[in-house]
Amino acid sequence: MKVLKDILYKVGINAVVGNTAISVQKIAFDSRAIQQDDVFVAITGSVVDGHRFIEKTIDQGAVAVVCETMPEILVEGVTYVQVEDTKQALAMMAANYYENPSENIQVVGVTGTNGKTTIATLLYQLFRKAGYKVGLLSTVKIMVDDVVYPATHTTPDSLTINRYLQEMSEAGLEYCFMEVSSHGIHQKRTEGLRFKGGIFTNLSHDHLDYHQTFKEYRNVKKQFFDGLGTEAFALTNVDDKNGTFMLQNTRAKKYEYALKTYADYRGQILENSLGGLLLKLNDNDVWTKLIGSFNAYNLVAIYATASLLGLETLEILRLLSDLESVSGRFQYVVSDTKVTAIVDYAHTPDALKNVLETIGDIRTNNETLVTVVGCGGDRDTTKRPVMGGIAAKLSNKVIFTSDNPRTEDPNAIIEDIEKGVAAEDYRKIMSITDRKQAIRTACQFAAAGDIILIAGKGHETYQETNGVRVDFNDFEIVKEELKKLGK
Repeated sequence: MKVLKDILYKVGINAVVGNTAISVQKIAFDSRAIQQDDVFVAITGSVVDGHRFIEKTIDQGAVAVVCETMPEILVEGVTYVQVEDTKQALAMMAANYYENPSENIQVVGVTGTNGKTTIATLLYQLFRKAGYKVGLLSTVKIMVDDVVYPATHTTPDSLTINRYLQEMSEAGLEYCFMEVSSHGIHQKRTEGLRFKGGIFTNLSHDHLDYHQTFKEYRNVKKQFFDGLGTEAFALTNVDDKNGTFMLQNTRAKKYEYALKTYADYRGQILENSLGGLLLKLNDNDVWTKLIGSFNAYNLVAIYATASLLGLETLEILRLLSDLESVSGRFQYVVSDTKVTAIVDYAHTPDALKNVLETIGDIRTNNETLVTVVGCGGDRDTTKRPVMGGIAAKLSNKVIFTSDNPRTEDPNAIIEDIEKGVAAEDYRKIMSITDRKQAIRTACQFAAAGDIILIAGKGHETYQETNGVRVDFNDFEIVKEELKKLGK
């Protein structure tokens, strides 16, 4: 049990009715989770307003309610706390409830459109290989040292974040690397956390279904850096035109990384092939198993972060050369007939362009490049034709297919994608709604030495249609289809 006034520490309170010295069992923002002696935090969501369920939660046993608008009828014996922003209050309360675990661990957040998962996961890998106890909060999975938990969001809700951070703290972990999404920042999920550092990767067209405009999306990302303290570092990619903008109001120590311009941490691609990357990092050469210019950026960011966290340069270089690619991020298999199948999470125009250009850089052009790609339903519709145009322009053959249609008609999504294809590229495309059939067809097209790119879903192990998720793994399916065809 916790005392309510203690978990309200640093929460901006407008009014209180009742006693804050009461003991409470737990905090919940989902009314269905409320039990006897709990605190209910009424969140105003994009679809449902938690204030509608205040009376219900009291019937279930809630002894305290945190809300933005006081109910008309106040129940005797229940404590009501009115705040300006319940999302922010929830985050502060979560941190207090779990005894502010981020103060006991060096937490580094990674934000940007592309590269978050790769950088956070590879930093986790690197520091584990260096002998440290490390945590990871990512899209793919949550790690508490070597214990794995499934991930459901890029940035979990604030109660979940602090619960895992407390587990990490109690297990004696020294570092935690976490993805920080624009949704997470906007919904105040990371408020109340103490970050040792923040990394900005890049910014491109994504999530405009949620943020409406690119400017709003950019400004939300910047809020993360605005909130860093003087004891933290802020590391930004200055090859991206938004990189310097992220640092404008931060109190953190500022550092830059780049491939194309002068920076504190500078990378140069010396060799780029399907076997890996040879990089110059500041004045040191290093060979890595990762592929592509986008991974060169990721590796410079990782090198810089490890240096800023105190690792020795030679140790960092040794560890970089031993890193393995992240599931669903340029993950590839070469068949018996030398067909190369690549699975990548590229689900934005910029990410798709990066992957296709990377393949273009390392191919001989004697082979055929077949791309299988779709776009998710109930998400930003404006990126669909852009992705269609990029895929058709940079591939020899393209199969447009379903991604996660969710509640939309998959054929209508494909029609949106096709609208971006230039007239001269139209002969390259075909559409197959069934994603497994699309992958099978790509494998049938491929001859010895050809390349297949399957983009969009990456690490995901399901496909979602009308609220139903079925098992679906691009990487396993393409391996199976190549084997069936004797390729």
